[in-house]
Amino acid sequence: MLEFFIDMIPPTATHQQKGYTVVNGKRRYYDRSNGDAEQKLTAYLSQYRPAAPYTSAIQVVTKWCFPIKGKHNDGEPYTNKPDADNLCKALYDIMTKLGYWKDDSHIYSSITEKFWAQRPGLYIRIEEV
Repeated sequence: MLEFFIDMIPPTATHQQKGYTVVNGKRRYYDRSNGDAEQKLTAYLSQYRPAAPYTSAIQVVTKWCFPIKGKHNDGEPYTNKPDADNLCKALYDIMTKLGYWKDDSHIYSSITEKFWAQRPGLYIRIEEV
């Protein structure tokens, strides 16, 4: 089992987000920038890369902890965007590139939670069956 916490403010934009503009009456689609979130995640995740990629079925648990704003409390569910599935798509793509596993099809179970938290960051647990 691999388990770690990354101290960072989680991204609020994912690379799956598309934007569009209208030029001469035609829609032009483009990828919205997620700032440097992907580079930051890559740098943090590279520190915890396993010695060898997982090759059997794995369960991945992620807990996205967003900084508290307004009247929210520590541990309260975070129901704002981005969607949990989009956060994981970006995360799993980065982890695949870094060699955590050969392909994210090895993930048979994915548990994702989002919270308001006094300590922002990302908790990840990977357990091989």
